[in-house]
Amino acid sequence: MEGLIGKKIGMTQVWNEKGQLVPVTVIEAGPCPVVQVKTKANDGYDAVQLGFSEQKPQRLTKAARTRFEKANVAAQRVLKEFAADAGEEVKAGDAVGVAIFEGVGLVDVTGVSKGKGFAGVVRRYRFGGGPMTHGGHSKRRPGAMATRDLPGWIQKGKKMPGHMGDVQRKARNLTVVQVRKDDNLLLVQGSIPGANGEIVIVKKALKKVKA
Repeated sequence: MEGLIGKKIGMTQVWNEKGQLVPVTVIEAGPCPVVQVKTKANDGYDAVQLGFSEQKPQRLTKAARTRFEKANVAAQRVLKEFAADAGEEVKAGDAVGVAIFEGVGLVDVTGVSKGKGFAGVVRRYRFGGGPMTHGGHSKRRPGAMATRDLPGWIQKGKKMPGHMGDVQRKARNLTVVQVRKDDNLLLVQGSIPGANGEIVIVKKALKKVKA
């Protein structure tokens, strides 16, 4: 399986195989039930739809409940599609656990960063600001924004004050420190996007780099 849905538990530190104390993020990865297996014949592409985090069936529409009843799995809060490994055979109702990361050296983790509300350019983009003394009237302002002549408007992508955080981010090539199958836990070195308790997507690293 290409990856799993998980939940960020928090950070701690553990001893690695070399006897070094490393900071790690603990991720509850799975078990994820297989809700649907998509094929080229029926859906136009091959994929495996996994679920995570059970919820009450009465909170779903009848059509959504039927999807889980057909697969004979409990109603899930999160659904995500992953590619299956070559030769891997799964069917609806199976459970995929953190064991798929055994022997995997690097993973990519995608999550939603912490929302920090409205912020100015000094905090949001680390602008230097204007002079703080000698009569300066542009202390924490962004400064000039648009061109005087053509096109005469603010360019798309201009760094300005606005909502900071709460955007999808991916941490690439994180080293897998431990895989704890009994506890469904994956320990990766370093930090990942999002607050504790947030849903994250863990995949085997695509663009691998040398350690």
